Amino acid sequence: MISLPIDAVLPALKAALTARDEVILEAPPGAGKTTRVPLALLNETWLGDQKILMLEPRRLAARAAAERLASELGEKVGETVGYRIRLESKVGPSTKIEVVTEGILARRLQDDPALDGVGVVIFDEYHLRNLDSDLALALCLSGRELLREDPPLKLLLMSATLEGARLSKVLNDAPVITSEGRMYPVSTVWGSPHQPDQFVDTRVTDTCLAAINEQSGSILAFLPGQAEIRRVAESLKEQLSGRTDVIVCPLYGDLDLNAQRAAIDPAPAGSRKIVLATNIAETSLTIEGVRVVVDSGLERVPKFDPRSGMTRLDTQRISKASATQRAGRAGRLEPGVCYRLWSQSQHEQLSGYSTPEILQADLAALALQLARWGMKPEEMTWLDRPPSAPFAQARDLLKRLGALDDAGTLTPHGSAMSGLPAHPRIAHMLIKGNAMGLDDLACNIAALLGEKDILRGAGADLHTRLIALSGEQHSGRGGGSFQRVKQSARQYRSLLRGKASDPADEPDHSRWIGCLLAFAYPDRIGLQRRTSVSDYRLSNGRAAVFSQPDALTKHEWLVVADLGSRQGQREERIYLASDLDPDLFDTELAGLVRSVDEVDWDEKEGVLKAERQRRVGELVIATTSLPSLDEHTRSLALVNLVRRKGIELLPWSPELRQWQARVGLLRQLDIRNGQTESKWPDLTDANLLDTLEGWLTPYLGKVTRLSHFSQLDLSSIVRNLLPWPLPQELEAQAPQSIQVPSGSNIRIDYSEQPPVLAVRLQELFGLEDTPRIASGRQLVKLHLLSPARRPVQVTQDLANFWKTTYTEVKKDLKGRYPKHFWPDDPLVAEATARAKPRGT
Repeated sequence: MISLPIDAVLPALKAALTARDEVILEAPPGAGKTTRVPLALLNETWLGDQKILMLEPRRLAARAAAERLASELGEKVGETVGYRIRLESKVGPSTKIEVVTEGILARRLQDDPALDGVGVVIFDEYHLRNLDSDLALALCLSGRELLREDPPLKLLLMSATLEGARLSKVLNDAPVITSEGRMYPVSTVWGSPHQPDQFVDTRVTDTCLAAINEQSGSILAFLPGQAEIRRVAESLKEQLSGRTDVIVCPLYGDLDLNAQRAAIDPAPAGSRKIVLATNIAETSLTIEGVRVVVDSGLERVPKFDPRSGMTRLDTQRISKASATQRAGRAGRLEPGVCYRLWSQSQHEQLSGYSTPEILQADLAALALQLARWGMKPEEMTWLDRPPSAPFAQARDLLKRLGALDDAGTLTPHGSAMSGLPAHPRIAHMLIKGNAMGLDDLACNIAALLGEKDILRGAGADLHTRLIALSGEQHSGRGGGSFQRVKQSARQYRSLLRGKASDPADEPDHSRWIGCLLAFAYPDRIGLQRRTSVSDYRLSNGRAAVFSQPDALTKHEWLVVADLGSRQGQREERIYLASDLDPDLFDTELAGLVRSVDEVDWDEKEGVLKAERQRRVGELVIATTSLPSLDEHTRSLALVNLVRRKGIELLPWSPELRQWQARVGLLRQLDIRNGQTESKWPDLTDANLLDTLEGWLTPYLGKVTRLSHFSQLDLSSIVRNLLPWPLPQELEAQAPQSIQVPSGSNIRIDYSEQPPVLAVRLQELFGLEDTPRIASGRQLVKLHLLSPARRPVQVTQDLANFWKTTYTEVKKDLKGRYPKHFWPDDPLVAEATARAKPRGT
């Protein structure tokens, strides 16, 4: 057995696990942690006859890890080492090490919260922070605390790029064991600065071609997704058509097993491989013969949008931790090189770690599992707790699907849903289909939705996939996906129990496809818009569109199973859907329909319109007119109209706006002076809109048309909101006008802050200081005007104006207005509104 870097720390690791129940292992790529650690723990005293469970984040990695461990023992998989993944398991009576995917462990914990018979759970590649791994860790900690005393369940978290200190704190200050160094050094070749508008395909292709000529060994290239992998593969095969010594191999999770093995296994003698992979190759997977990595620096991640209730795929820059993982693939077997398609300065700007999936994913499945577990997120231990808003939205979805009652408690239907290895939407559809005697159809649909599209580019109609699945009419398209779909459908059928009490008529009719999809996606029922046959409005209020002509556009109603959008797109793109028979809203889908009495204004006619609407979400199925309205409903509709159109819909006069501003000034002065409450009410537009029901509703009895709002005595209505004796105090504290030295009463403009007194300069002769209002608390702002009422100065410091500025202003005014009196000392001159004061 060859020596690996991890071997040096195995004694320390075993000692730590003997002394503690939680341990963290940091080991760089190529250190050998996946291969060596489980085998090193097999004979530990504390393990006894218990098993080791090792979690891998992906099916491909789990199967490969089990095979490698078994080969180290000289055995076949299913003896000492076995694995359990979705749709496949190889374990036997003597199995001591089980390699499982995270979802498998989460479901096992629900059936056996104490994990009896398991001595240690190893979380491999925990740095990926998948939603299932975070849930599994939280359930392990909770189950151990509640149900497991002796022997205790041990937890080992290991990865190349863990946030060790933070994780240690969460796990009771768990010891951190660190394995130093890579097995072999990896040099870095930096690229030119990445530009957002650059196509990654061309850069990866060119770099792979350069690396073939510059380097020895096979190449592993990281691309964000399958579409890019296909395009780069086609380009490379075309440009390398004369090179029989170079094999191009795609690698992603949806490939069939043989294609995956071809990418992982060593290249034939005398040949080299270019493996084009998604971030699936960041894991513990070892790809034989690779000593060169070409890293696009991009990844595609699902992000849940709480506003739309949908998950979309975003392409983003990877983190430094991911970049380290990817580069490490080149140093597994010999010294390697990593071509990074970004600059060193851009590298410094990358985030340290990827955002955990739990902070940006659809939490419906997690919420269902926690409801079955019987605990709330705040009652459990998390490295990152599920965010409250998406979690609340997930629980709302579960209530709509009948998994939770109004109190948030798991229903029998929800319990049945949680027992199925599927998203809650799909589980709900399966159970409803089973009750209708549509097991085969429901299971086939569920299986199809669990895989990538098996007929990519064949239009969006799900019906064509079902035909292809039943008739094998795929002529090789889809590869192993067809077999996986069939296997998944068989598994679902084996899990469903019971027979239909009221089977559906004509179970082979295609109308049931849309019906079953509507059970799973009640928020994605679509109604065709009139403006364009390719545009649909969904029941969740969003817009969706076919990006290219599709036969489904001949149908008015659809259910969309797969849709998404890229950043910056306003509408969702429809990728997979089925037509929907609207007659089902009166029968099987009646539970999705609600009746709403809608009272609103007809904008064209300007009259109040009342109707009863049958709705599915935001979509209106049918309407009937309501001949009469009760007073409350009618008033509420009018209030909502004012809110929608704004307070300006009401007949405000300039004088009433000034009155409103005067009250607002006195209220603000109270608050500014530290009073917790003011006696002056809040009469701002915002608060008036918020409280329309209280002050406007009593006066809406005669309003039936939009034009009737102008007949309201709004001045009296609003002034009544000021209780006695405040109206009298308002006149004293915030007067409408001020008498100036000339004897004129000048109106104050309260629409500005501070209030403005616009007055001719001559009318203020003899006045030393700026006038004040509100018992001296507020200076007015003086707009000093010329005889022609043009502004010559703005000030709140009249005394300083007389001293410093008046002389210059006087020279200018004296030249322009020679018939007017401009004294040298304005403080002793007589104020006047005339051209000359009397007696001059």
